[in-house]
Amino acid sequence: MRADVIVVGLGHAGIEAALAAARLGRRVAAIVPERSRIGRMSCNPAIGGSAKSQLVRELDALGGQMARAADATGIQFRRLNASRGPAVHATRVLCDRERYAAEMQRVVLGQPTLEVIEDSAIGLLREGSRVVGVRLAREGAVEGRAVVLTTGTFLSAVLHTGESTTDGGRVGEAPARGISEDLRALGLRLGRFKTGTPPRLLASTIDFERTELQPGDDPPRPLSFWTEATGFPRLRQRPCWLTHTSPRTHEVVRGSLHRSPLYQGRIEGRGPRYCPSLEDKVVRFAARERHAVFLEPEGLESPLVYPAGLSTSLPPDAQLAFLRTISGLEGVEMAQPGYAVEYDHVPATQLDRRLALGDSGLFLAGQINGTSGYEEAAVQGFWAGVNAARWASGEPAWGLARERAHLAVLVDELVTRESGEPMRMFTSLSEARLHLREGNADLRLAGEGRALGLVGDRDAGRVVARRARIDGEVARLGSTMALPDRETLAALAREGLAPFLKPVPLAELLARPEARWEALRRAIPEGAPSLELVDLEEVEAEVKYAGYARRAGREQSRVAGQLGWAIPEGFEFLGLAGLSAELQERLTRARPKTLAEASALPGVTTAALAVVGVHLARLRRGEAGCA
Repeated sequence: MRADVIVVGLGHAGIEAALAAARLGRRVAAIVPERSRIGRMSCNPAIGGSAKSQLVRELDALGGQMARAADATGIQFRRLNASRGPAVHATRVLCDRERYAAEMQRVVLGQPTLEVIEDSAIGLLREGSRVVGVRLAREGAVEGRAVVLTTGTFLSAVLHTGESTTDGGRVGEAPARGISEDLRALGLRLGRFKTGTPPRLLASTIDFERTELQPGDDPPRPLSFWTEATGFPRLRQRPCWLTHTSPRTHEVVRGSLHRSPLYQGRIEGRGPRYCPSLEDKVVRFAARERHAVFLEPEGLESPLVYPAGLSTSLPPDAQLAFLRTISGLEGVEMAQPGYAVEYDHVPATQLDRRLALGDSGLFLAGQINGTSGYEEAAVQGFWAGVNAARWASGEPAWGLARERAHLAVLVDELVTRESGEPMRMFTSLSEARLHLREGNADLRLAGEGRALGLVGDRDAGRVVARRARIDGEVARLGSTMALPDRETLAALAREGLAPFLKPVPLAELLARPEARWEALRRAIPEGAPSLELVDLEEVEAEVKYAGYARRAGREQSRVAGQLGWAIPEGFEFLGLAGLSAELQERLTRARPKTLAEASALPGVTTAALAVVGVHLARLRRGEAGCA
């Protein structure tokens, strides 16, 4: 068989890669050992969360599938960080695990020009430095112009539970063998990472009365921009529950550390810093008396509960012992113990910005690139899938500037900064994080999705109409004056809002950090807009962040005007205040002769250029003064 694009693996990265390439009209062959494995949630049954929902919304705006699948199978929708600024608002969707996989299988198997091959990939076909296909365990080989590897945690993978070690990338599933050797033969350096998962608990053995109820939003809001409000949510909604570990829990864990593969030295790979195992929490945060545990149902009919926060690779008997020291879990039974998985990854600094290995025709996406999380994997899959499709037909590479999307920041960080641990996305990594909000991802990126051919005319038209509504309301707020009469000031005081002394535009009142639409609408009813809540929130965000946006625009303009400036020979980057140590070293090694040359270096942002520009300006002023 021959294809334009071959995708190895159909987890979160592989699904988005295969769908994107097929929807761009390429013939795609996707390889997975069993169709039932398509779209499996290996760890937690949720999509989104802080920073992650921004990624999923951007993927959605470009034409990806993850947010739509989450909406179709969500059993709890929660808005996180709602009391904080709009830039960090985030949606988290708890999904029915089995229904999520079934929904993704339905979409993938029904996609024209996408053929799913049930087989195991055991190696790469190469012609010199070019990758021209994939060797299969049963069906010989598949040839193709481009290959996208999305092998997740399966490359030479080993599972650890206490003293027990078995080959596998997930319980009951064999690892991928042979591909690691072929990657090394292509000149790639491999590393070793590890991740883990908690035990699965039988809901019937949990005393939920001894835990704290965690309901979802009422009414819930969809994650995808394209989900129709009619008939949403599709599924009955379920609560989660909160409990905590106890000092007795930590005693059990400490008493079992000598049986932990992490502390026996049998696991060499580093795990994700921001998702540590319970063993790590107990050791690293010894002064903490308790840690939160969220009990999440795995589906409407599932008998299982996922205890988020209890990732562990202790022996099963130790796991059961510490579980029974937690409030509500005193009589709990495990359906499956937790475990750690150790696997090969490829440090992505060896790839270019397409997530490709030069002109080899090989693209990598997901956990193989050293990331952690479904959402990070999905956006990489989309990015690599689009570029593989374009490579296969001789089209130029596709990408976005990091100022336009968090997913572009993620790719930049991956290919320019090597991490010693699985990387996850944070909004703080983006210089433009105040602009790159969950609520405006469609406004920022749907046009790009339309240009790619992955967003249809109807959806693109909806975004154009939304942009017009928001712009019209922002303009109205800027031109409608609020008068400081006694009645208005009294109403503001009742809402806890400070008074004003002269007529001001409504936009100026809304721009105050403490002001919220609801309070302002109650205080000044005549200024109330007639927009839906989702548009109101975006109007508020644009008004509040307008000053920051103008400042950022001035900074970008100033830096653009400085790009031609020469950097004197011997200019000292090391120790330059405002630059990270990594950028100081990179600029020192590269010795750019101008700011324009510096801007072309990986990882050098507008903010970094502004820092260098400030120091150059001081030098220029000094030279002018000496003339």
